[in-house]
Formats: sequence, C-alpha cells, structure tokens
Amino acid sequence: MRALRTYFTRIEPDEKSGTGSKTSVSKKKKIEDEKFIRCSQCLQPITRPSERITVNGSHAHTFANPSGILYEIGCFRSVMGCGYMGPATDEFTWFKGYRWKIAYCGRCLTHLGWLFLSSSESFSGLILERLTDPE
Repeated sequence: MRALRTYFTRIEPDEKSGTGSKTSVSKKKKIEDEKFIRCSQCLQPITRPSERITVNGSHAHTFANPSGILYEIGCFRSVMGCGYMGPATDEFTWFKGYRWKIAYCGRCLTHLGWLFLSSSESFSGLILERLTDPE
C-alpha cells in the first residue's frame, strides 16, 4: 500500500464554504448550513447533497466491473474530499464518451468510486454504500 500513496492527491476541505466569491448572504448561509456526505470509514467530508446530479436519466446506477463485482454508484457534480489515482482510461467505461480514474478518500484512502471525464465535462460516480447520507 505504501507505493500507492505517491499517486494520491490529499484534499482537506474546510467545514465551511468560504469560497471567497461574491454570494448573497442568504445563499451563503444555506451553503454553510448544508450537511456533508462523508466517507463511512473515517467520516471525511466528501461532497454535499446539493452536488447530486442525474446522468443518463438517473442519479443512481448499478454496474458490474470486468471481474463481476457489482457497484451501486451515485453521480455528483463535484467532490472535495477525494484524491485520484492513475491516468484516465476508457477501458470498460460505464458511461459512453467518458474516461475514468479511481477516486479514493483523501484521508483514509478507501476506494470511493471513479471520476468520469469527457472532453467537455466531468462528474464523480461514488459507491453509495461507502458514504454516509446526512438526510
């Protein structure tokens, strides 16, 4: 496992938004009050419920990898608590037109899902059973 650590980017998100952009007071307060979706292993903040998106008609998808392991993933516009490993590849991609790379928790290195990249956009597909849901 030690050799793998050199491929990770560790990201420690701030518990409050504090983006520095000009935002209305009520919108900024809403963002600060929103709860985090966290890594179920170490409770690292990973993303927010407001980052959930629909891809190919659904937020949640069930896929099998080439070894036959099933994953139920949820799609998220952005995440702030993951690191990414390896080069992007289009082998066995679950979303046509997207390459992917592995996403890990930035704190405990648990495999949380994948970052999907196209020429114009990206999103994360996170393994739902490896996340806590604040709702």
